[in-house]
Amino acid sequence: MIETILERGVLTLEYEVIPGISSIQALAARHRIAINQVASPVHVTTGRRIKEGLPNNADDIVVMLDADLACAAHRDEDIDIYWGAYLGTEDEILVAGKLRDVIDHISQTRAELRERKGWIMDTYLLRRKPGQHAE
Repeated sequence: MIETILERGVLTLEYEVIPGISSIQALAARHRIAINQVASPVHVTTGRRIKEGLPNNADDIVVMLDADLACAAHRDEDIDIYWGAYLGTEDEILVAGKLRDVIDHISQTRAELRERKGWIMDTYLLRRKPGQHAE
């Protein structure tokens, strides 16, 4: 789309691509973790799906497009979260820990960022212990 506009020669534009799906790799790299545990799959899903329940086929779950921070519903489970906002930008923010311990901080941080910037772009990894998911 942008290339088409530029090819017309009517508009001069400088732009930067901010990662979308590659934000998964950025999230793992910035937290200095592997995106999956040894010999385990990664399940990529949306916040809407997390509201329905965590997938039972993976211990590592990447969540994107979660306007409501649906993972908060799972705060009583033994889950680690690796959260990042504005990954790959100068405004990048990272939080990691037990979901039950950091979810309120993440929620408050998201609200403050959305208020200040007018939008939020975040991604997170939920990690259960190996084999903790139901088959």
